[in-house]
Amino acid sequence: MGFIVWIVIGLIAGAVAHRVLDSRGGFLGSLVVGLIGALVGGKIAELLDLNVTGGFIDQLVLATVGAILSLFVWRKIRS
Repeated sequence: MGFIVWIVIGLIAGAVAHRVLDSRGGFLGSLVVGLIGALVGGKIAELLDLNVTGGFIDQLVLATVGAILSLFVWRKIRS
């Protein structure tokens, strides 16, 4: 069940990141951006020593912030 929740969070985070940065991205693109964002967000929380309980909302916020940040950096590198 955890793997399915991880995919759902990745899809939501990727879709939000694409919407915030006015970027294109289909199902697979949103999934990839969201999953990378989840890893980036988790690393940022670890580096900042944030006390994250690991609930659905906490994971979604971290993944979304990480997805927006990683998509922003990716776009800057490409241009």
